[in-house]
Amino acid sequence: MVLEKIVSAEEAMAKPSIPIIDLENFPEKYDRLLREACEEWGCFRLVNHNIPISLMSEMKAVGMSLFDLPTEIKERNTPVVPGGGYAANDVYETLGFHDIRSQQDVEQFCSELDVSDHQRKVIDSYNKSMGDLLTKLSEKLGSSLGLNGYSFESWKILFRINKYNIQPEHIGTMGFPGHTDVGFLTILQDDEIVGGLEVMEKKSGEFVGVDSMPGSFFVIFGDLGNVWSNGRFCNARHRVKFIEASPRISMGSFVMGPREGAVEAPTELVDDEHPRLYIPCTWEHYLKLRFTPSIGKDSLADVLVHPANE
Repeated sequence: MVLEKIVSAEEAMAKPSIPIIDLENFPEKYDRLLREACEEWGCFRLVNHNIPISLMSEMKAVGMSLFDLPTEIKERNTPVVPGGGYAANDVYETLGFHDIRSQQDVEQFCSELDVSDHQRKVIDSYNKSMGDLLTKLSEKLGSSLGLNGYSFESWKILFRINKYNIQPEHIGTMGFPGHTDVGFLTILQDDEIVGGLEVMEKKSGEFVGVDSMPGSFFVIFGDLGNVWSNGRFCNARHRVKFIEASPRISMGSFVMGPREGAVEAPTELVDDEHPRLYIPCTWEHYLKLRFTPSIGKDSLADVLVHPANE
């Protein structure tokens, strides 16, 4: 047992709060609970995922040590895609690499930052565990929609480590404004001590604080998750609010889309009652749309089959 649960997943789902999905104890009825979590919230807390807490702690320690490197070394972590690589301002720093399943990308990241042998082993173990977790989670997501044997093994997974250097004068301000993620889904290892993550409840439109839960992950669906599910899975709007004057670390594995080919709804999710909403779109093309000032936050409208202005 990876995590001692405070409440059962079914009990948590019955309350007006962010859903909790137990990946180990997953009876058939949880297909419905998982689907409802994706449709109504676009996010959920994931427990009993079989990734050791010790590995999660080691990876966080590696991330913290990398941020302690001199700025000139961190700046070697150059972006491969828009929004990638090292970036920093007075409060926020981020490091990352292009694909956890690419040995070349991992080696480049480790070489840029002169990581030690121990740090490299931790990074490799964490990447493999996240890849295995995604494989298992993708099967459950597919099953919840009646898709058997669906897999995202060929999909690219970007990895980022984020640090917020929160000072007393920042308390009550917004560390990261409300937004939706670009990709299919994000598996977030959020800070188990310093909170601040909030997600928008679809029904009320109000932001709800995400309680920390050590040893768990937080799964957030992005714009391309909405595209792939033909509009069924909500792309959760979320933000980070500064609530405590203490460093805050989070690590995100961003499932973007197929390495080759476009993101599109499987034919099983398209019928007369559910016509195709979006044109097929590669994650690279969609990422460019999001970073185009004239389109930006309205990127999904740009890939609708029938735009609103037609």
